[in-house]
Amino acid sequence: NNINNNNNNINIKSMPWILKSTDVPQFDALQAAADAFRTDDKLHLRNLCNDSSRCAGLVAYHNSMAAHVPIAATHSMPNNNSNPSSSSSAMLMNSSRRIILDYSRQQVTGETMELLFDLADAVGFTDRRAAMENGMRINTTEDRAVLHHVLRMPRYYNGSGMTNPTIAKCLGQVHTVKDQIAHFTQQIRSGAITGVTGKPLRNVVSIGIGGSSLGPECVMEALRADPQAAEASEGRVLRFLANVDPVDFYTTTQDLDPEETLVVIVSKTFGTAETMLNAKTARKWLVHHLI
Repeated sequence: NNINNNNNNINIKSMPWILKSTDVPQFDALQAAADAFRTDDKLHLRNLCNDSSRCAGLVAYHNSMAAHVPIAATHSMPNNNSNPSSSSSAMLMNSSRRIILDYSRQQVTGETMELLFDLADAVGFTDRRAAMENGMRINTTEDRAVLHHVLRMPRYYNGSGMTNPTIAKCLGQVHTVKDQIAHFTQQIRSGAITGVTGKPLRNVVSIGIGGSSLGPECVMEALRADPQAAEASEGRVLRFLANVDPVDFYTTTQDLDPEETLVVIVSKTFGTAETMLNAKTARKWLVHHLI
């Protein structure tokens, strides 16, 4: 029940996991500050944004370290493009990124941020985050670790939590699946995999609900204005279906050719009632038109 690594020594049993932020007095102080924003015109956002020193103080920068990927490792990864100067190879060798967080357009001041930091300290935010990163079972409802952050780790990440063999194994599994997805999608795009009648699959219907729908759709929206993504997606259709109303399924598929349509079911458990109902409806639609 202890977390031991170079930076942390946390006893999970001693941590108040069910403590809510609203249970501590620091929340009341923050609430009082929030009330002032509603009544004090000086704290109106139009006035706050005219304060250049305040705005400059509410911008944070993070420069990630470039991943040191062994050159030999690049040859063991699935790659359908043999050109060593391809964009995928370039991304492998230059993975440094800069993240800019500008929250100056939020109705906060430097004092507000200090109150937020006090609240974070009061609820043990840093220890809780460390517990998550180190694979502790902080999901008390299901008695399991919370490892969604591993999905964002680079292939050769060796930072916090990697001394835990469970996380190291999970990271390997994550990138194995990502490689499989990359290989499969490249086969779809190249025409190596076609529909049952031999036509290329140009349309994709993504079925999911909640994060399983909003997540992929968010990625699509983020790439919509990217010139390279727009060029690569030319002639293709991507649609999302979450609602179980039959009318929604009809409007999503009415102008699609089933012979050229790939249906993707997005689910963590494949037990979500709405998703499974739409999946059955999609299967009937495909079978009716193709068999």
